[in-house]
Amino acid sequence: MKIAMIGAGAMGSLFGALLAEAGETVTLLDIRKDHVDSINANGLIIEDGYQRRTVKITATTDPDQIGIVDLSFVFVKSTHTADVVRTAAELSGSEGWVLTLQNGMGNIETLSERIDPLRIIAGTTSHGATLLAPGKIRHAGIGETVIGPWEKTIMFGAKIIAERFNQAGIITRTVADVQSMLWSKLFINVGINAITALTGISNGQLLDLEQTRQISREAVYEAVSVARAMGITIQEDPVEKTFLAATATAHNRSSMGQDVDKRRPTEIHAINGFIVRMAQQLGVQVPVNRTLTSLIETLEAHY
Repeated sequence: MKIAMIGAGAMGSLFGALLAEAGETVTLLDIRKDHVDSINANGLIIEDGYQRRTVKITATTDPDQIGIVDLSFVFVKSTHTADVVRTAAELSGSEGWVLTLQNGMGNIETLSERIDPLRIIAGTTSHGATLLAPGKIRHAGIGETVIGPWEKTIMFGAKIIAERFNQAGIITRTVADVQSMLWSKLFINVGINAITALTGISNGQLLDLEQTRQISREAVYEAVSVARAMGITIQEDPVEKTFLAATATAHNRSSMGQDVDKRRPTEIHAINGFIVRMAQQLGVQVPVNRTLTSLIETLEAHY
């Protein structure tokens, strides 16, 4: 399968490398020239626990060098989704699939503005990764990946991609109701990202104190109340899943935490901010999410 990884940050580089190691033809596409140059010159260096390996993989800043692909894998921050829609549409041509495992809500709606929804596959992943330096990442957590078609009746593409992922060691299953899974991942992000970003702690350290556990718990419960008001099916206990995710990625710094550390715009608008906007429309009270959103926005404004 010919794959273009649109956005070769920590997670994009990780998935691209795993698929390349499994024999897929993968090109990493990213705007950071130093990152691309390092990968092309030295390979992508992956730290995994106490081990380190180098994966030879092609990287570029120019989508015209890639050509039409079978799969355009969108892994940019949600703040940049609109910027890459055209690229994803052109790379996937008339028959290729477009897959997003991005954090937050609203990405699929943005992609659908230029891409046939029948060719869009969405999902979530519990893998964790950190960009350490240009051309170097840390694989900080392993977990299940779940994908499904945006249009529930078209499972063919999702099943083919899941098969390739599983062959690459990316444990993946398919679901028909992907929207429910996106909300499940949103609950986890709501309960982890902003708190770790504001406090400077790792995902696992969120569980060390009852104070941070309680803030996380309340943020998730508020998000659940919004989801229920919208008629979203909720599977399992969202708080328990959030704490399990924090444990599974204990040594990882959340993506929002990494953004704050590097003084970059965060995805707060697509995570806690999304809950705030939906709650306002529905007349639901979400004071913890409103506070977390305001604090992150304040922090960004004073970079």
